[in-house]
Amino acid sequence: MKKFLIILIMFGFFSKIAADNNSSAYDFKFTSIDGNQIELSDYKNKVIVIVNVASRCGYTPQYKNLQDLWANYRDKDLVVIGVPTNNFKQEPGSNKEIKDFCETNFGITFPMTEKVNVIGRNSHPFYKWAKEDFGIGAIPKWNFHKIIIGKNGKVMDTFASFTKPSSKKFLSVIEKLI
Repeated sequence: MKKFLIILIMFGFFSKIAADNNSSAYDFKFTSIDGNQIELSDYKNKVIVIVNVASRCGYTPQYKNLQDLWANYRDKDLVVIGVPTNNFKQEPGSNKEIKDFCETNFGITFPMTEKVNVIGRNSHPFYKWAKEDFGIGAIPKWNFHKIIIGKNGKVMDTFASFTKPSSKKFLSVIEKLI
């Protein structure tokens, strides 16, 4: 039984390494909230912060922090991408309603995707890849979960909903990567 477990663990370890070497965030694209394409390959050699967002969440005020992050670091090779989702039943609106809410209430100018699933079997392929690349820490547990992609196209870190984009801990990671 022990040998079987060791072999199973080794197989999982080596297959993960192979997956990591063959794919990157640059292999994925989203449809924007306006219906255009957001190709992550357009952001090669930049740090990308991908955040699943919702309008009716206790963490919704983080939109302001995300806009500030975008404004302060976009000229330093950082991209912020908001990914609306109703997986946690806090984003019931249409893409137009979401866009209007974000622009009116927070002055959002960073790229936003159309509303997608970020968890489960029907999750967007980027989120499936992030789980494979980084592990369960990349799976959003709630809205405003942050995934940081390094300039190499790999998941470098993730932050739970309660960590604000303006926190020292979060900004320290951003500063090291840019």
